[in-house]
Amino acid sequence: MNFKLEEEKKLLDPYHLVLGLEIHMHVKTDRKMFCGCSTDGIYSVEPNTRTCPVCLGMPGALPVPNRDAIEKTHRLGIALNCRINEHSNFDRKHYFYPDLPKGYQISQYKNPLCSEGFLKLSSGTKIEIERVHLEEDTAKSFHEGSETLIDFNKSGIALIELVTKPTIYSVTDAVEFCRKVQEIVRYLGVSDANMEKGQLRIEPNISLRTQEMFEEGRLPAYKVEVKNINSFRFMEKAVRSEIKRQRKILEKGGALRQENRGYNEKTGETVLQRSKEGAEDYRYFPEPDIPPMVFNKDYLAKLGSSKVRLPEEVKKSLRDKYDLSDQEVSVLFSKNLVGLLEEAVGLGGDVKRLVNLLVNDASIRDVSAQELIRLIRERSVKIDNVPKLEEIVIGVMNDNRAVVKQIRDGKESAIEFLVGQVMRMIQGKADPNLIRELINKSI
Repeated sequence: MNFKLEEEKKLLDPYHLVLGLEIHMHVKTDRKMFCGCSTDGIYSVEPNTRTCPVCLGMPGALPVPNRDAIEKTHRLGIALNCRINEHSNFDRKHYFYPDLPKGYQISQYKNPLCSEGFLKLSSGTKIEIERVHLEEDTAKSFHEGSETLIDFNKSGIALIELVTKPTIYSVTDAVEFCRKVQEIVRYLGVSDANMEKGQLRIEPNISLRTQEMFEEGRLPAYKVEVKNINSFRFMEKAVRSEIKRQRKILEKGGALRQENRGYNEKTGETVLQRSKEGAEDYRYFPEPDIPPMVFNKDYLAKLGSSKVRLPEEVKKSLRDKYDLSDQEVSVLFSKNLVGLLEEAVGLGGDVKRLVNLLVNDASIRDVSAQELIRLIRERSVKIDNVPKLEEIVIGVMNDNRAVVKQIRDGKESAIEFLVGQVMRMIQGKADPNLIRELINKSI
């Protein structure tokens, strides 16, 4: 039994959840979307030091699209089974906020780069994707007392927006979908998708319908969008909180409004920001400074032939081909080490030794495949002196008592931190499974 789904069913009863997602991702490119400003180190440099007349919205400054961002958006669309539109164009989306200096955002409306795709979940459920389009990000606001400070470094960064259809009916499915998208864009090199840096942000659109509406296939006349969530855990909490809020209003006979809300992490509740705009409020029209894009047959054929296996397929292949554990495969993927492993194996490296080294020693993950082979050879002499190894293990545990307490309190995954510490001390010259046994014995 899936207890999360059972809990969600009780939370909703007698209503049914209707959920659509908007996922925003910074594209991994060396310059911004419509100007030449460098994106190198842009998340750590001094405020307002990566700007120019174009991304500051100065009169007369002309945008020039970033080809690399367009191609990477197409690559993502192919991976998500989208139709790549032969004709596409950029549009002006008008709204007035301090973080949007020119009073409009260059985005896409009627003719996005990609449309009508899908992604399958582990359950076999197919999540339908309405569109994948490209736009520019806004600046970042900082609130200090009664003042608001704005950093325009982020303004103009290439931003992919993925929009699903309102055909997600559980929070569990929504979270899995977002995790899969993050994994795919990282694997393809489309985005680093670091949520702490704001490189991936989620905006769920949430509404409830009655049993009668569910049976008739009717959608509610409203949706509530929760803006700019930067954590899968917070997204789940925000959706659950919004379900409770909407349900209370409906049970009292009230009507729900179309609005944008934020999620307050401290109170665990959503808070009203503003009424939600419709497409007509943004006064879209084609961007006059950027010609329409037409992608010829040769380009589209090349795109079609470049489709790669998705992470789930590659993970299965790694498990089957190299007899790896789920934990080993997970680390290789989360640290983007699959390519390095396969290159090193192709050079004659021993799979088990390579995996042990990559999984347990973070200090060698940036080296080349050739260097990795050299390190394997250097460390080929194993430590088989168990008493000596046990002494090292106990020393590491004594130096990390807080981690030991976590393990004793039931957090079994914390043991991998201790394994990594021991492996670093002995330069990978022991079997990690033996180290785990010695740690468990000492615990």
